[in-house]
Amino acid sequence: MQDLLLMAIIALGMYVFYKLMLREPILPWKEKNGGGSPPVTLKKKKNKKKHEVAIEEEPQLFEDLFENVKDISNHMIHFNDNSFTLIGEVEPVNYFLKSQDEQEAIDIVFESWLAAINYAPKCYFQNRFIDISEPIENMQKNMQNSEDLNEAALSFGRSMIQDLVNWQSQTPRYDTKRYLIFTHKIKPNDITADSPEEYEEKMIEKAFAELMRRLNAAKAQLRKGEHDISLLPTEGIYELLYHTFNRRKAVKQRFKDMVENEKNSLYATADQSDEHIDAVKEAIEEYESIPEEAKARIS
Repeated sequence: MQDLLLMAIIALGMYVFYKLMLREPILPWKEKNGGGSPPVTLKKKKNKKKHEVAIEEEPQLFEDLFENVKDISNHMIHFNDNSFTLIGEVEPVNYFLKSQDEQEAIDIVFESWLAAINYAPKCYFQNRFIDISEPIENMQKNMQNSEDLNEAALSFGRSMIQDLVNWQSQTPRYDTKRYLIFTHKIKPNDITADSPEEYEEKMIEKAFAELMRRLNAAKAQLRKGEHDISLLPTEGIYELLYHTFNRRKAVKQRFKDMVENEKNSLYATADQSDEHIDAVKEAIEEYESIPEEAKARIS
């Protein structure tokens, strides 16, 4: 009798364990999935849906960073609130090699300039990897164009150039660029124009004139402290931003090479052969002959 009771208890335990593993009600007359947890398939669908939403809401970093920038042209950064920024590159002076009197003279010049202005310029320092690829290219050209170098001199030059290339790749060093940033905001009531195009043109001219006045004033004052300031052109602003966001690869993929190869150009302006031009024209004509519905599918 005790053996039968023990076997019944074991069978009951196995039955309960079996029902729990199948997520089914223990009592057979209860409705299936009545009070238990939802099926596994529903959980998988919900997780998949959440994952898809997370991918669609991926942040747009550059769009958010430059959402206030309207244009970069005319050597200025134009913002949406009619503010303009002009940047001047400052040539440094070796301050710590100066004597005490020379250091005090530099300090007085800088303090006098700050006391004379009623606006707040900003200083920006950018550390870049030293790029000696251009001097290396000049050395290679001079070696190739020289006719009076013997084999020993050429061998020495090649080994020295190779050492410089290895030094740049294996032991990167930094160079600090110094900039002065001037910002001016144009008020809408300061300009009268008959058309939006005229208003935009006058606004750009007025902003550039004011910012250049500030740059020239700083240049005239700081020259007394042996600091030279030069206007950073539109291409220089792009290069500054390129080094800001591509700090490490800017040495291998130089901004200068991108400009020379027209990688940042909207249209290809390099000299092309007549055959290449004819092929491009034929491709354009073929594309224009395609119906609009097919163009929409292609794009």
